[in-house]
Amino acid sequence: MIPNITLVIQGIVFFAVVWLVMKFIWPHIIAAIEERQAKIAEGLAAADRARQELADADSRVADEIRKARVEAVAIIDKASQQAGQIVDKARTDAIVEGTKQKAIAAAEIESMAHRAREELRTKVAALAVAGAEKILKREIDASAHKDLLDQLVSEI
Repeated sequence: MIPNITLVIQGIVFFAVVWLVMKFIWPHIIAAIEERQAKIAEGLAAADRARQELADADSRVADEIRKARVEAVAIIDKASQQAGQIVDKARTDAIVEGTKQKAIAAAEIESMAHRAREELRTKVAALAVAGAEKILKREIDASAHKDLLDQLVSEI
């Protein structure tokens, strides 16, 4: 019978320990578990919020990149137009400068041709006078002869 009493006493002690644990320790354990569950739930909610914020940030970044690309295209187009305008202006300036240089060269050529004609007239007059002197064996007035040659040239 001793084992039965021992078993009963052990049962009473077991229930007493269970009751003490349920009364004093169990509420602290449950509170700690519930607190941990709340923290885990808050962490998961924060992770969801962070994931949503990341998605929003990604969409904002994509929008900003799209805007930047549009702006870059506009800047490139504007720069291209300005480059075209600069090239056109340079071309126009070059044509104007070329025309000026051509006019200056033409005037210089005309001046040189005029000087060459005058020089040629002088030499022809001198040769004519020299030839006439040899033919006539006398000296002819050079200025009178030049006047005659000028008249002849102007008639031609």
